[in-house]
Amino acid sequence: MRPSQITDQQIRSFIIAGLEEDIRDGDHTSLATIPADSRSRAALKVKDYGVLAGVELAEHIFRHLDPTVQMVVHKPDGADVLWGETAFEVEGNTRALLQAERLVLNAMQRMSGIATLSSRFAFEVGDLPVKVLDTRKTTPLIRFLEKWAVHIGGCENYRWGLYDWIMIKDNHIDAAGSITNAVRRAQAYMKEKGLQLNITVEVRNLVELEELLQVGGITRIMFDNFEIPILHEAVAFVNGRFQTEASGGITLFNVRKYAQTGVNYVSAGALTHSAQPLDMSLKVQK
Repeated sequence: MRPSQITDQQIRSFIIAGLEEDIRDGDHTSLATIPADSRSRAALKVKDYGVLAGVELAEHIFRHLDPTVQMVVHKPDGADVLWGETAFEVEGNTRALLQAERLVLNAMQRMSGIATLSSRFAFEVGDLPVKVLDTRKTTPLIRFLEKWAVHIGGCENYRWGLYDWIMIKDNHIDAAGSITNAVRRAQAYMKEKGLQLNITVEVRNLVELEELLQVGGITRIMFDNFEIPILHEAVAFVNGRFQTEASGGITLFNVRKYAQTGVNYVSAGALTHSAQPLDMSLKVQK
């Protein structure tokens, strides 16, 4: 299931742009070699190990090019896959299948890599009361695909952009003059605009944390690049008054240690910027 923020129109716009980039005035190879009425069956072959993502998107791509296409899914989004397995079979107009091939593979390989890494992060902290969040460190124009893959992999989506969450970070604080100034201005801005947005404030040390606790009126405190012992102390100091989040330098190898400090959330840009694509291919069946 895709996140509720992703609409059919968003998917359609992506498909149109992706096909325009790849096809322009025509797939001349297919037009030259394949009869217009030819129909074929193709199989999506997995050549790696991980978590599959992008199957629903692939079906949208195929149906955009050929509304009559028939697709049999053997491995749905979120399924564990092994080398040599068939994720799905698709039957339709041969030219349409070949035109869809690269867009389907590029999207699914990227999404499956992110879903696989996300599933490993989720597994590392699965027995702890903490949630792993993604970030805005995504590929421009395909953020929705990458966040979709994070969701499939078992982690959670944080803010989708600058528009749906107020996050006061070090640059905002320094430009505003202090944490107090930044928070109070954010609160006044939301009141003036009639907005109801969550507020996260980044703190860099315990002095800033104490100032923030005195100001209040926020949703979450983000501890940026805190060492583990100091993070333990900071979480204890907050004592449940606000949500807490660890951020900065979170990897698959240290996420559990950060989670064990008692924070409610751990955010990791690595979910999207460090994921390796899964290898797969689309083969027309003879």
